[in-house]
Amino acid sequence: MQEVVLFLLLLGVLSGGQALHLIHLPAMSKVAENSPPETSVHMFAMKLSASLSPVVPGFPLIINSSPLTRAFRVNWLSDTDFEVVTTGMEQLDFEEGPHIFDLQIYVKDDVAVTDLQVLTVQVTDVNEPPEFQGNLAKGLDLYIVEGTKPGFVYQVEAFDPEDTSQNLPLSYLLISPSKNFRMSANGTLLSTTEFDFEAGHSSYHLIVEVRDSQGLGASTELHVNIVNINDEIPRFTNLTHMYTIPEELSPGIIVAHITAEDPDDRGFTSFLLYSITTVNSYFMINQLTGAIQVARRIDRDAGELRQNPIISLEVLVKDRPSGGQENRKQITFTVEDINDNPSTCTKFIFSIMVPERAARGTSLLDLNKFCFDDDSEAPNNRFNFTTPSGVGRGSRFLQDPAGSGKIVLIGDLDYENPSNLAAGNKYTMIIQVQDVAAPYYKNNIYIYILTSPENEFPLVFDSPSYAFAVSELSPPRTQVGRVQVTDKDFPQSCITYSISAGGASQQYPNIFWINPQTGELQLVTKADYETIPVYILRIQATNNEDSSSVTVTVNIIEENDEKPICTPNSYFLAIPVDLKVGTNIHNFKLTCTDLDSSPRSFRYSIGAGNINSHFTFSPNAGSNVTSLILATRFDYASGLDKIWNYKLLVYITNDNLLSGRKRAGALVETGTVTLSISVIPHPTTIITTTPKPRITYQILRKNVYSPSAWYVPFVITLGSMLLLGLLVSMIVLLAKAIHRHCPCKTEKHKKTLVKKVEMKNTKREVMVETMQMNTVFDGEATDPVTGAIYEFNSKTGARKWKDSLTQMPKWKESSPQGAAPRRPVPQEGTRTPRSTDKERDGLSIKVQAEDAGLGPRSQDSMPSTPKNRNSAFTRGASPKRHPEK
Repeated sequence: MQEVVLFLLLLGVLSGGQALHLIHLPAMSKVAENSPPETSVHMFAMKLSASLSPVVPGFPLIINSSPLTRAFRVNWLSDTDFEVVTTGMEQLDFEEGPHIFDLQIYVKDDVAVTDLQVLTVQVTDVNEPPEFQGNLAKGLDLYIVEGTKPGFVYQVEAFDPEDTSQNLPLSYLLISPSKNFRMSANGTLLSTTEFDFEAGHSSYHLIVEVRDSQGLGASTELHVNIVNINDEIPRFTNLTHMYTIPEELSPGIIVAHITAEDPDDRGFTSFLLYSITTVNSYFMINQLTGAIQVARRIDRDAGELRQNPIISLEVLVKDRPSGGQENRKQITFTVEDINDNPSTCTKFIFSIMVPERAARGTSLLDLNKFCFDDDSEAPNNRFNFTTPSGVGRGSRFLQDPAGSGKIVLIGDLDYENPSNLAAGNKYTMIIQVQDVAAPYYKNNIYIYILTSPENEFPLVFDSPSYAFAVSELSPPRTQVGRVQVTDKDFPQSCITYSISAGGASQQYPNIFWINPQTGELQLVTKADYETIPVYILRIQATNNEDSSSVTVTVNIIEENDEKPICTPNSYFLAIPVDLKVGTNIHNFKLTCTDLDSSPRSFRYSIGAGNINSHFTFSPNAGSNVTSLILATRFDYASGLDKIWNYKLLVYITNDNLLSGRKRAGALVETGTVTLSISVIPHPTTIITTTPKPRITYQILRKNVYSPSAWYVPFVITLGSMLLLGLLVSMIVLLAKAIHRHCPCKTEKHKKTLVKKVEMKNTKREVMVETMQMNTVFDGEATDPVTGAIYEFNSKTGARKWKDSLTQMPKWKESSPQGAAPRRPVPQEGTRTPRSTDKERDGLSIKVQAEDAGLGPRSQDSMPSTPKNRNSAFTRGASPKRHPEK
């Protein structure tokens, strides 16, 4: 692209330097104001540059104007000829807008050669006709009230766009002359006559023209309307004053039409308003048409109209709602009676209960006491009764005399009579009460006669006594049996059943419930054969008139519903790992009982926890007492056994006496016992390499508390509190006694004691302290320092000397010849033997054991008293080796 531009520039230089420029510009042109769109303003041409490159599309164009305007644009005439025209987007107004516009016209070709020239456009003034402003320009409606005196009507005004100072006079005239109006030269419209709306025209059409000094003009229309005024009273046009109407006309029916007229019959007074001034509720009038209509029911036979059937009204007519002309008229309505009320009764359905032994000729009903006619005048208020109709009434009931409405009994109403039973002992009669005058209104009267039965037969159970059986496993709401009672009386009355006596147990006042309608006997709760095997009930049936009772025996069928109960229910056992197979573990036995099963019905099995089947019971069935036996030995060395604590769940089932086939469908109960067994491993020897071994006690706490042994922690806690109180009191007493009887040591005694201690420390002292922590010591070992044999617990680490009096080694006196080498005697500056430290360490260990809740034990594995603990501590200590003197 750069090479092309350089080429074009070089071509322009060779051609003499000709460049792109606009011809006939700059220039000045004129355009008239209010020129329409596309009005030509100025034409110009364009000379291309030496490269002859075409103009970029869209150029030339007006890029700026002073002042800014959108009233001009550039149109293309050819590739080199152009024209500036008006756009119509802005109105060119000489009087209101600018007079001169400077337009900058810019052109550009494809090689970016440009030119910019200015066109000055001058807006010239043009003479414009006068104009009417506002609604007057579109035509105007004027109103003149009739009777107004001749004179001023309206001032017409216009303006000349050319005369901005409004100094040039304008002339006004009426184009269509009228004898009723005239127009002055300055635009004043005047009336020349007094207008009468009823006698003349109600409107006039005028055309007004205005002209300027050069003869240009404009016109508009004026519509002059004559306003009518109300100056005449309305006049009634119908002369009727008396009207006769029947009663019971439907609301909305027109009974009279009042008409009137108003001399002022045009304009807004062309309608009249009608109203009724008399206070009444029977009639209303249409305020526009004058039609009088029925407002509500007009009943000649009720209210004030029964005494006076005449209604007087005053009708008012006026020509406007208020402030107008009005007139009044009196009219009268007479209401006539018609037979509009049928004969009626206070009730149309009668239900009569007649005893089945009622005598013939008995009067049952008199309809005249219940029926009437509300019409006000005869014969409209007269009535009678028709002949009764209905099934079965002919031989049993009659209206005597005919048409009187009096019903009497003439037949038999025995309730047990088959013909009466076929009729259901219920009889229906239909009698009509009707008017004696047209249109002979009728109403049906329904009479239902019911025979009242009497209680003649007692209630009888279908059995003199009842015996039922129910299993003790039956749940509540189980049907035990059903009792039923019959009554020969008709109709069958409602019989209610109830338990009057029996059925109580120790826990419930009654374990049975009887359905009061059906007599079905049900269980309220489970029955227990072991508590009460037989219940004697007394069932009562009643029908509110009679009652009867019967005895019901309920036998409870015994079922196997009790679980075996064994003692102990839970137990903890500890056995050595090498216990022989077949051994009764700790002589443990289970003793089981069952309220509804034989002792030979028990069968024992071990469920979860019996890993590798190490444990079993003997006998495993047929007895209520069984022993826990070790079935197989433990084998931890080969890895067969890995756990040391077993928790066995023992099942005791009472199905031992049942065969396999019966056992599948029989009811079997199972009890459970929980056993916790801990296996004690073999003891192991621990060889220490330190010259001063320390014994580490490992205390294992295991909660084997059972909820059934709730009293154990209670007793332990109570005893501990008592022992603690006793110990505190003894310590207080001991402290007081020491304070009273022991004298304080002097400084001399202290020095002598120190000297003796230094002399005694010439030889090494060895002190071994032991404490028994558990009653089970399953291993033996030799102490590497003293050579004494001690027993230990492989699980807790507790130790004790096997024989604290005979097995403790004695230190021999050293001899000069052949004696074993002594231990070196500590010299001055060396540490003295830590016998005191050992005593303190042993005491600390003993305190920790006591704090752990175990406490030191004596040789017979029983917890020692404070006195025993002191003696044990003394026996467990090894003898000291005294230095030679």
